[in-house]
This record gives sequence, structure tokens and C-alpha cells, in this order.
Amino acid sequence: MIRNPRSHANRGEAGAPPDGVLWGEPDTPAALASELRRFAQAGVELVVVDGGDGTLREVLSALPTAFAGAAPILAVLPSGKTNVLALDLGVRPGWTLDAALQRAAREPMSLKTRRPLTLTWAGGEQADLSGFIFGLGAFVRATQMSHAVHRMGAFHSLAVALTVIGAAFGALFGRDGDGWRQGVRAGLAIDGGEATVAARFVVLATSLKRLPLGLRPFGPPREGMKVLEVSAPPRRLALALPAVLLGRAETWLRRHGYRRTLAEGLFVSSPQPVVVDGEVFPGGEITIALGPPVRFLAP
Repeated sequence: MIRNPRSHANRGEAGAPPDGVLWGEPDTPAALASELRRFAQAGVELVVVDGGDGTLREVLSALPTAFAGAAPILAVLPSGKTNVLALDLGVRPGWTLDAALQRAAREPMSLKTRRPLTLTWAGGEQADLSGFIFGLGAFVRATQMSHAVHRMGAFHSLAVALTVIGAAFGALFGRDGDGWRQGVRAGLAIDGGEATVAARFVVLATSLKRLPLGLRPFGPPREGMKVLEVSAPPRRLALALPAVLLGRAETWLRRHGYRRTLAEGLFVSSPQPVVVDGEVFPGGEITIALGPPVRFLAP
């Protein structure tokens, strides 16, 4: 088990390893890598991650090096602020280690497979990452807003709702030259195509199927890397926003700069910061691909 004592639901709660469970509470990436190597050497087949989406991102990023052979099954205890992956897997808040172990012991084992996004920065300016939601442009501002929402005491789907409302208000009523609507200048290439440089209100990518509140900005649930790109400044946003968020396939959306794509690979080039699973990282020349399948224990 990898437990993050700084995750929202774990703060102030002391953790103790049950008998027969290898336990780690690493506080640095190096310590996490060391713990995962220890698990691999012990022949661990199930790793329980007690944390939020950021903790899962760090575990997924370190797994390939630690487990050179077959990757373990992962189980998620959703103790973060939003827990988007847990929602996608059908894991409810409050799922415990004991419940996960009991579920793992039953036959047949209930598993769901997801392919995380793998992100590689040119020049090695940032360590490679594996995660499930990538964002650029207005999504970065919305993420920074969500941190303020969390400080107000709103978490999980409520936090998502307040963040979406705040971002929509800024985008709808701001001027074309303000921080919400002007977007960021970024190069974008899909599936090895030629990169085009333009002002983009938002670029989003995910390999998840379900998002909080039933939002469907990428269209109907499906496998693969889903990409949403919106030109800046966004046009007819008052009409487009509900259509995009509800996943409606309106024919006029693409004509007005709202594009959904199913992709195998994505290349993004921008000096502006990006977001991966709720945390801001430096921009640059970033290659995004679908990683190998990861098996997750489902309730």
C-alpha cells in the first residue's frame, strides 16, 4: 500500500499497516520509487493507492521503472479532493483497504482496464509523466481556480461544479483580450500530422470514460485518447458551452472552432504551463501518447 498522509481525507488520520501488508508513506518522488522497487522485489501483485489523482499520477509514472516485468493490479482508495479516476472506475468515497482486500480475494476478481496518457517533454526539461487528464489554456486557469474552491471547503463533484460555473462565467462575460478568452498561442499536431500554431482557448485530452457531474466534453464515452480543442477567442460560447459540456454532436460546433477528435498521439508546443491530473507543470514541446493498459480493481 502507498498512502499519502497529505491527501485531503487522510490529514490528521494516522495510518497503520495491517498484518501482511507492505506499507509505504513516501514523501518524495525518490522515496516513492524506492518503495515501489521494494514492492516489486517482494513479488507484490496488488498495490493499493490511498490518495488523490496526483498521488495516482506519481505512482503510475514510477511503476514502469520499478516493475520491469508484469505491472501489478492497482486499487484506488479515493482520499483526494476530486478523485476523477476513482469516479471513472466506480469507486465511491469511503472504500477502505479492508474492503479492497476482501474484493481482491473473491473470484472472479473484478477488474477494469485503463490506458493512461504518457507525456514526454523534449529535452528532458520535465520528467516523463503518466496521467489521465491533460489541459492547456483556460483549463490551467480553471485548475488554479479550483484550488481556491478547495480552500472554501468544497470537494469532489461540488468542487468541479463550482469551478465549471466560475470558468464559464469568466469566459462568457470577459472581453476578447482578457485572460479567459484570449487563450494561449500553441502548436498542435494530431497523430503525426503537421503542427499548426494558433491561439487556442483550451486543449484537453483524456483516456477516461466518465467525468464528474455527467459532463461529456469529449462526446459519448468510448475507449482511446479523446481530444477537445477550442479556438480563441471562443465563438458563440453561450450556445456552444452547454452543447460541448453535454456531449452533443452539433454540426456547427466544428465550423465555429470547437473540435473533438479521437487520437493515438498528440504533440503540443507552448511556453505556457499545462495541467496533468490537477497539478500545473511547465510547458514546452510535449508528446502525448496512450500508455500500456493498467488493470484496476473495481468494487
